[in-house]
Amino acid sequence: GAAAMEFGDYTPETKIQTAPGYMVIGPAVIHDAHPHGVLTVSEVIQKSSNVGSAKMALSLRKEAMWNTFHQLGFGTPTHVGFPGEASGRLRNYKTWRPIEQATMSYGHGISLTLLQLARAYTVFANEGELKPVSLLKTNEAPVGHQVFSAKVANDMKDMLELVVRPGGTALRAQVAGYRVAGKTGTAHKLGPAGYEKDKYVGSFVGMAPASNPRLIMAVMIDEPTTGEYYGGTVAAPVFSAVMADALRMLAVPQDAPNDNVVIPADVVDEKEVV
Repeated sequence: GAAAMEFGDYTPETKIQTAPGYMVIGPAVIHDAHPHGVLTVSEVIQKSSNVGSAKMALSLRKEAMWNTFHQLGFGTPTHVGFPGEASGRLRNYKTWRPIEQATMSYGHGISLTLLQLARAYTVFANEGELKPVSLLKTNEAPVGHQVFSAKVANDMKDMLELVVRPGGTALRAQVAGYRVAGKTGTAHKLGPAGYEKDKYVGSFVGMAPASNPRLIMAVMIDEPTTGEYYGGTVAAPVFSAVMADALRMLAVPQDAPNDNVVIPADVVDEKEVV
């Protein structure tokens, strides 16, 4: 979404036709859990529309997409100093087929660590600047590099906040007294012979307080055993509980009233399996 706004002709209000809820690309089919019809870019993010994300990705040049992923640190180690750190995998864009370009827009076909994912979200917390990560507290302010314009990064942060509000896929990530912005993820697990049909990974990456982010947290649940596997169901509640404690321990000022949490009777679950 951010790349499409930075390098394409998209804004948060741009409308995308996602009907009939699936999209055929060559021999493959991309599905949304529910057909949504016409969505704005904001709603594509809020509702985790794979079709909407794929359409935006296919409007971009492969090289621009690859450069964005690379600038976000995908495929390269974080240099955090931890022994045996994996670097993930980002294939050369010249080898991408259209289906791969489409599905990479929602994380399918890219191998990355949870730390890389958390680091990538620093761009939305810092007006487009990717910050380095460290296991040690440093006295100097970390120097990063600009990936997106401040406007695109802030627009994206606003859209990520909608994910954690009614109509979004991560209501369970809400934290009393704080605005939260983030994104759910649900994927089939990658095994030796490819993606495994009945094994899932559910994730949520978010930041708080959304008005002036102090903390970023990434949660990944590997093969959840509760019968549920969507990131908004299994990972978001963990984020909510741990983030609430962390914000309280650090005495981070609230940016919302204590009664800001909204849980409707029919909690909307994301169904964005890729």
